[in-house]
Amino acid sequence: MPGVRFVFFSLLLVAAASVKAAGGDVKQAREGPGVFVGSAGCSSSSCHGGAGEKRSQFITWSRQDFHTRAYAILLDARSTRIAEAVGIGHAPANARCMGCHSPLQAVAPTRLAAVAPVDQGVSCESCHGAAGGWLRGHTRPDWTYAMRVSAGLHDLRNLSMRANACVACHQNIDKDILQAGHPTLVFELDSQSVNEPKHWKDEDPWSGARAWLTGQATALREAAWGARTQSEPAPDMQETSVALGWLLARVTLTDPNLPQVVEPATSDLEPLQKEGDTLARAAAKWSPTTDGVLSVLRSLAETDPEFTINKERSVEACFYRGRRLVLALDRLTAALNANRDVPLKLDPELSALRKDIDEAHGHLDTGKFAEHLRALRRKL
Repeated sequence: MPGVRFVFFSLLLVAAASVKAAGGDVKQAREGPGVFVGSAGCSSSSCHGGAGEKRSQFITWSRQDFHTRAYAILLDARSTRIAEAVGIGHAPANARCMGCHSPLQAVAPTRLAAVAPVDQGVSCESCHGAAGGWLRGHTRPDWTYAMRVSAGLHDLRNLSMRANACVACHQNIDKDILQAGHPTLVFELDSQSVNEPKHWKDEDPWSGARAWLTGQATALREAAWGARTQSEPAPDMQETSVALGWLLARVTLTDPNLPQVVEPATSDLEPLQKEGDTLARAAAKWSPTTDGVLSVLRSLAETDPEFTINKERSVEACFYRGRRLVLALDRLTAALNANRDVPLKLDPELSALRKDIDEAHGHLDTGKFAEHLRALRRKL
């Protein structure tokens, strides 16, 4: 699906590399900056296709990761109906679908090595960047991480960069495709990373809270951008932007070390887009504390009066607020409990709030939701 792509390539000398194709034949592929070599370049047992924690990343991806099924989804009946309703023909042959469901199919043939199959779904280079410039050198002991990044490897250690790599396919969706039956997209970096079969380590105990805030700020930037620039944006882009602005205004007001997001007073989303980008960059370096996160949780739990329907606030707006609020409460509670000797026991209250959102279908029972918020606040 369309979206802002954050792809970083550098100009390096073209190098030759040998990669082993799935069938077992060793083929030579001329590789260089910006050239995609395919997952076969990562899958040998001496690289990322072997045993052990440090060498099993390809096996984890190929056997467990739902991203491998992204292309196959386009072959099912639901995708066929969506494509027919939108009038885009065969979904697996359409660039609007391929950009997210099988990114290598959207790459120019001149940038594809001979061993790069285009039907692998979302594979290694979709996230880590075209490997032609860094495949051979990134294992050298004299290459620093900065050298690998300068060669074109995406800097996914930086949470802002990591969010950028994901958000374009996980946040905005075109209006006609959404109306044809495509599921609504809700980008939330922390929980989506937790649900991903991990082939990396997050050693910082606060990485979850930091990922949540970075992801939500990035989602704000992208939703506001889409609502502002598309001729016919999906209706949820405006509502999502306003809801995220509302949420992040409260978070940044609670923690003065974060750049402020100002809740929008008008329909102009350009300030929110800029504030979301600024916050995303700062959030990647955020240093939360137990007391600070608890203060944010309490501030968010005190928003029950803001779930009343009036002339300025529709039931639909409350639903979008509630959906993002529940994600925030869930992820911040998980992060807090990971850093406390005695965890907060909020499962019943959080479950009730999740159920309210799951059963709302866009029309939230605001009275019940507010009552469940008050129950959570009493626990805090």
